[in-house]
Amino acid sequence: MILKTAIIFIVFVILIVGTCDLYPIIKRWLLRIQIGRYQDQQSWNKSITNKATVWINHTPKIKVTDNSRLVVIDILKGNYTKSAIQHWQEASLLLGLAEYHKSQEDSKIKDKITIYLNSKFTSDGQWVQKPEHIDCAILAYSIFKLPFIEVEKYKPALDYTWELIKQHIGNDGTVGYRKSMMNYRYVDTIGFICPFLINYGVYFNSEESIELAIKQIKEYEQNGMLNGFHIPSHVYKVEKKLPLGLIGWGRGLGWFAIGVVDSWLDLPISHKYKSTLEESVKKVAIAAMNFQQENGSWNWTITRNEARADSSTTAMLAWLLINASEINEIGERSYRSSEKAIQYLMSVTRRDGAVEFSQGDTKDIGVYSNSYEVLPFTQGFCIRNINSYNRLLNNLKLTS
Repeated sequence: MILKTAIIFIVFVILIVGTCDLYPIIKRWLLRIQIGRYQDQQSWNKSITNKATVWINHTPKIKVTDNSRLVVIDILKGNYTKSAIQHWQEASLLLGLAEYHKSQEDSKIKDKITIYLNSKFTSDGQWVQKPEHIDCAILAYSIFKLPFIEVEKYKPALDYTWELIKQHIGNDGTVGYRKSMMNYRYVDTIGFICPFLINYGVYFNSEESIELAIKQIKEYEQNGMLNGFHIPSHVYKVEKKLPLGLIGWGRGLGWFAIGVVDSWLDLPISHKYKSTLEESVKKVAIAAMNFQQENGSWNWTITRNEARADSSTTAMLAWLLINASEINEIGERSYRSSEKAIQYLMSVTRRDGAVEFSQGDTKDIGVYSNSYEVLPFTQGFCIRNINSYNRLLNNLKLTS
């Protein structure tokens, strides 16, 4: 009797573990059937936005691990996902929906965003759960981009974010990624904090925060770039200004690109650093275009044609190039490059509107994910891209 019970228990455990492993694989395979069916940008825009509208309050959890077997162990250990990763997923969805709302006001989207904000912030504008990591700054940045809210209402949370960033400033005057890693400067940090710092400075008249954003960008250009190519290393070591990790990691270039271009866009035209940032945008745009693949994508490591295409990198760099098209010297080339990128992103969108084949979360310096799946972050940037691109196209038609 005991043996029979033990066998039943073992079989039950095997079934549970097997189901946990097989279910996502089978589900992913089924959802990829008829991928890339979208032929016109209008229907694509509607589909990817509908998916983001669902996700904004039910954002899929992003795996920390690449394991596809015995995933139940990672879930039980708490190694399956982390809240800091979720911050930049949700921020991108907010930014995308804000861009869509600018093009065509939608009360449903407004209501969904309001529900989300009420879940993250208290009635007096403070974080419900105060973040510990600077990743939250990109989520705080999205507050400034929502056209139908009063930014002042969220000032306590924005002030908290500014103070959190200041707590991560090292002896060199730049911001570390984590307090436990103050010997390193990560390229991710440019995208996480610089647009927030610019907007906080402009909105609340804090020149200190603007100066910090500019210093963060210029120091990375000085110490973390491959000379002659203007592509970043993943990290540089502060003490010896030594680049570490992969030079040419696609999403790393994307983090730098969105940090610089959003900072440039949001800085007033009369500000003393406007031309400085425009030069940075021009350099990184030229670098990006030099590594674009024929199909419009960028690979996860942009310097190797043999590497796998990464939708997250492509979505980020498309955003850069759509906006860099405002710069006369590179305008036409940037516009054409962004057009190709959007066509690629349409070709990897599932029939349910989710954009596929984004590289998973990075594990450590030089340790990159082999998983390519759906990433809400990519979804949000695709929505930003197509709505901004359509406005650019309409403006070109009006001026022609």
